[in-house]
Formats: sequence, structure tokens, C-alpha cells
Amino acid sequence: QVQLVESGGGLVQAGGSLRLSCAASGVIFSINTMGWYRQAPGKQRELVATVTRGGSTNYADSVKGRFTGSRDNAKNAVYLQMNSLKPEDTAVYYCNANIAAYGALRARDYWGQGTQVTVSS
Repeated sequence: QVQLVESGGGLVQAGGSLRLSCAASGVIFSINTMGWYRQAPGKQRELVATVTRGGSTNYADSVKGRFTGSRDNAKNAVYLQMNSLKPEDTAVYYCNANIAAYGALRARDYWGQGTQVTVSS
């Protein structure tokens, strides 16, 4: 019943910006850490950013200083502001959240469907 829905992907020129959004829906008791992953063709999925319930963040070295993760707990949402985009940022970006559904004994990870980000030269 719990679902993550992403939006904001698209095509942008190098140096441009995009803002990704992800909102969780369903009968939710609590949401712990949320984050973003990405996967380019022929490569493993890699962690991009995480945001704790209190707003603390961690980033992959490749995006530090360019990407900013944030969240709105009242909306069950997490965001990724991407600035100074490079062609090597091209990938499918996935939202992730550790969520305890109402009535569940413990939390587990949920994933969004992925959204394509393409950065051209």
C-alpha cells in the first residue's frame, strides 16, 4: 500500500539545474531516512544523497557542492536540487525511503519507479 512517486526529471544542458521531488503515500506510521540513488547504463546503482528525519545530509563525493537534499516531513516528501549539472550526471534517479507502515512490526525500504535525467553537452 505504501508508494513513492517521483517527478522533476528531464533533459537539460550542461551547467543547468533540475529539482527532483518524491512523495510517499499510504497508511504510514513513520518515515526514517530518505534518499536518492542513481544508475547509469552498464553501471551499478550508487548512493547520491541521504536525508535523516532531522534534516542531516550526506552526499557522494561526485556531487558535493552541486546537489542539495532536503525534506518536508509534513508532506512526506524528499527533494534533490541539482545545480551545475554535468553529462556524467546522466542516469535514472531513484527515490528511497525507510518506512514503517501502520501496524508493521518494523520498517523496511521502499523505492520509487525512477525518473530519467539527461544532461547534454
